[in-house]
Amino acid sequence: MTVLASLTPQKGLRILITAGAGGIGQAIARGYAETGARVHISDIDKAAVQAVTGGAITGSVANAADEIETKALFDEARDRMGGLDVVIANAGVAGPTGSVRDISQAEWDQCLEINLRGAYLAARFGESDLKANKGLFIAMASVAGRLPYAFRTPYAASKWGVVGLAKSLAAELGPDGVRSNAILPGIVKGPRIDKVIQARADQVGVSFEKMREEYLSKVSLRRMVTAEDIAAMCLFLSSPGGSNVSGQAISVCGGVETL
Repeated sequence: MTVLASLTPQKGLRILITAGAGGIGQAIARGYAETGARVHISDIDKAAVQAVTGGAITGSVANAADEIETKALFDEARDRMGGLDVVIANAGVAGPTGSVRDISQAEWDQCLEINLRGAYLAARFGESDLKANKGLFIAMASVAGRLPYAFRTPYAASKWGVVGLAKSLAAELGPDGVRSNAILPGIVKGPRIDKVIQARADQVGVSFEKMREEYLSKVSLRRMVTAEDIAAMCLFLSSPGGSNVSGQAISVCGGVETL
């Protein structure tokens, strides 16, 4: 196999992606489908799932933080595809913006439940297939999983936890041939980051444009990344060329220096 050929995933991989009906998850699903993979996504929005599914992409309505619904998701995906080769724990929420004294326990719990518990449940219910197929687990973290993030403490705490989970799974499951990595997106272009920027702008009393400029000033390349950039990293990790990458927290961020 040439080096160039090694950069494309082999056809026929069976992929499960949580929160795959929009944003990063949808870009990942479509990217894998282009390589000849079979993809099963989940989302809490039935209409969004229906809009994305078709052809190589199937889907289920499931809450990634719910144990019963996640087990049912994995059972359905396994029944449809005959097993799983790649599990991507992509579900996540931005959580609240505010000082730690102003963030309620309910807000804290919701953010940790979806972001961290959701990744744990994906690992838990995907473990048997990943062991059987010497598969790949990818947890979607954030640059907030390697940098301090003032006024976004629940989000940062959850993403540091996701990185720890992915690295620990690499050590735990590596002897069975399973690889595990975390991807750390930077500022991803789209409506979600626009809401985050607006929330911070409102908090400090400046315009959206000024806050956006401040966000980008902390990025070496002075630009946002795209959902397709994240999808490309997933595909690389699933390719023969990525077969010895495990236990890593890989930033795709344009060089975010601080938050």
